[in-house]
Amino acid sequence: MTTVVLADDEALLRKALAALLPLEGDITVLAQAEDGESAVHATLHHRPDVLVIDLEMPGVDGLGAVAEIRRTLPEQVVLMLTRHARPGVLRKALKLGVQGFVSKAADPAHITSVITALHQGKRWIDPDVSALAVIDDCPLTDREIDVLRATREGYAVADIAAQLHLAEGTVRNYLSNAMQKTQTRTRHEAARYAREHDWL
Repeated sequence: MTTVVLADDEALLRKALAALLPLEGDITVLAQAEDGESAVHATLHHRPDVLVIDLEMPGVDGLGAVAEIRRTLPEQVVLMLTRHARPGVLRKALKLGVQGFVSKAADPAHITSVITALHQGKRWIDPDVSALAVIDDCPLTDREIDVLRATREGYAVADIAAQLHLAEGTVRNYLSNAMQKTQTRTRHEAARYAREHDWL
């Protein structure tokens, strides 16, 4: 039996996986988390065999949650679910020791088989995920993506600056660059454009 903590802010997907994974294999879902902070708490409390976590979540994202968990549980096995994997994100995750990457569109039976493989000490990166990372055509820098993600979550410029430890003028410069690259008129339009193109 493989124990799992499942973290994803999309409630429908999270609950569907929680219901389907035990049907596909010898898996027990110990807890569900809807954001990064609760993912950290649930993982440290339950200490599952495998943490299955979404890359993009409000507040503390998947990478941030994994980094925090690894400070206490350096050997925690992690499977990251993602709609896309930009090269920088993939590199950061691998440096953190994430053992598996699977597309959120994958069949539950496939996700189950990957969870089992990771529990057995193997690694797995879906070919689709690695291909997307290699051919990524996103023109935005990591920092531009950070400020657009915060914009999409509703933060004001001052809040974004505080959250990312940047000057407000620097945040405005990043937003301006992002608007130019996406050919949009406002930061909210730029954030929407980037999300529609799976860059956030």
